[in-house]
Amino acid sequence: MLIIDVKSGENIDRALKRYKRKHRKVGVLQEIRKRKHFTKPSVERRKEVLKAAYILKKQDDEN
Repeated sequence: MLIIDVKSGENIDRALKRYKRKHRKVGVLQEIRKRKHFTKPSVERRKEVLKAAYILKKQDDEN
């Protein structure tokens, strides 16, 4: 649960902006999307390896 302390005399827009920034930084929405569907650890690892290989290939193509 995110708690934002609104200081006395602080503009509500400023407090809302701090809330949104904190919400993004904590990664609440990403965590919800991740937990929506279960993926096996082996599948996650395979995705990581394929992504790393793709990035390496792109870097080699640049040079």
